[in-house]
Amino acid sequence: MHKKSFLPQKICPVCQRPFSWRKKWRNNWDGVIYCSKACRSHGVRETFSETNTHG
Repeated sequence: MHKKSFLPQKICPVCQRPFSWRKKWRNNWDGVIYCSKACRSHGVRETFSETNTHG
């Protein structure tokens, strides 16, 4: 059995892949939304463009 299979997971809203808890996120796990910096920057751009559409 894998030792870290008990760690909590979330689904990244950009790439739709699951990602697990990391030690560096221990103080802010509830605030972690994206799995990586790339997804975070892509997600921010998508959200910004969706909210500022004219039509």
